[in-house]
Amino acid sequence: MAIGFMVLVGIIVLFFSGIRIVRPTHRALIERLGKYHSFANPGFHWIIPVIDCMFQVNTTEQMVDAEPQEIITNDNLNARVDAQVYFRVKGDEDSVKSSQYNVNNYQFQIVNLARTTLRNIIGTLTLKSANSERGKINAELHKTLCEETGSWGIDIVRTELKEIDPPKDVQETMNKVVKAENEKISAIDFATATETVADGARRAEIKKAEGIKQAKILTAQGEAEAIKLVNEAAEEFFVGNAQILRKLEAVETALKNNAKIVVPSNTELVNVIGEMAGFLPLKEK
Repeated sequence: MAIGFMVLVGIIVLFFSGIRIVRPTHRALIERLGKYHSFANPGFHWIIPVIDCMFQVNTTEQMVDAEPQEIITNDNLNARVDAQVYFRVKGDEDSVKSSQYNVNNYQFQIVNLARTTLRNIIGTLTLKSANSERGKINAELHKTLCEETGSWGIDIVRTELKEIDPPKDVQETMNKVVKAENEKISAIDFATATETVADGARRAEIKKAEGIKQAKILTAQGEAEAIKLVNEAAEEFFVGNAQILRKLEAVETALKNNAKIVVPSNTELVNVIGEMAGFLPLKEK
């Protein structure tokens, strides 16, 4: 009875010790007596204790830092360069096997491969071009890593150039150059704005002078038209009346000085005075 109980307990312990749970973020390889036996997807699995071994592999996206390093650029300047590599192990059986059997510690290998590749790329560039062509450097680094890790069952998602820092004295000189360029651009913009304001003021004065000139022209034209109308009215209505007025003034002067007037017989005095003043004599009805 006791032996049976012990056997039962041993079986229970053996069963529970062989239980393995694979998470959705992992895949697993099962080896039996040192040889690959089977592939384990997420879920419940049972292996034979001692005989079988399970190795779980993370298949989510991961990041490794290539770690800062000093790289000599093509113009013989030391640049401190750092980059990050984002990758993931593919979830199929062959890829998971490749990540474990084709490369030893793929994370460590990726870091060293990225560092070597960065030295090869940036060593052909000047410091200025390296800073301005980060996209090109990232593209070349990504391409090289994809080619070199093709048999590792790994997908290089992207690479990011984290920093390219020149020596302190070079950085200070570059900052002064950038500051001078910005001040130059600012001065040009200010001069352009001042010129634009001056040009606007000049145009406004011209417009104002043209307006005054046009107003004077219109005023002169109006006065000329008025004079013309007055002259036409005078020519039409004033010339004859002026002559009559002159004759009346002459008659008035003559009568005022007691001038003698000879009145022909059979002629009325009023008619005589009218003729002297330029009026037609009255006709008898």
